Amino acid sequence: MGRDRSRAPLRVGLTGGIASGKSTVAEMFATLGVPVIDTDVIAREVVEPGRPALEEIRERFGEHMIDTHGRLDRAAMRSAVFSDDEARRDLEAILHPRIGAETRRQAAAAGGEYQLIVVPLLVDSALREFVDRVLVVDCDEQTQLERLLERDAESLAQARRILAAQAGRQERLDIADDVIVNSGTLEETRNQVRVLADRYSSLAALRSRRARSPGTP
Repeated sequence: MGRDRSRAPLRVGLTGGIASGKSTVAEMFATLGVPVIDTDVIAREVVEPGRPALEEIRERFGEHMIDTHGRLDRAAMRSAVFSDDEARRDLEAILHPRIGAETRRQAAAAGGEYQLIVVPLLVDSALREFVDRVLVVDCDEQTQLERLLERDAESLAQARRILAAQAGRQERLDIADDVIVNSGTLEETRNQVRVLADRYSSLAALRSRRARSPGTP
């Protein structure tokens, strides 16, 4: 028999393209006291030295994916998977089940009236069925490219490959219940967060009342 989701905190899946500002938005919610479970953070934890996932990566991709400190060489891994679809699928097969299980565990322990579950690739993730609403952080592709070049990508060509490997902007917007446009100032983004925080609190309160009174329409 399935768990009654109406008795769990409202779960909001936060997603967006790479360099769209997901972490910035998540931090703004966190400052309001909202529990945030970030699958990017979990993804880093599951490949720590000594963890089974890192050993599987070593076996599948080779010793050159491990740096001199025994940690995953993220730059080498990123270069490999964003130029090879089969390699990316193999990496996802290693990481995604572990990330999903740990996400569910942390969500169960986090409490709160509602929670933010940060999933960059939510469009194609099994965690899409785990969340109750989808919040998309959106910005135009040119802004993404500029941010990506400042942060991660070694070249414009690599930045474009990284974007191409993800779900398209319209695909993300198609699954959105809510959208934050993150192409202006931080204060403009913060104002949007405040509006949504109030909305989610209201939705969570309504959900809680309905759980206490099952006959409520």
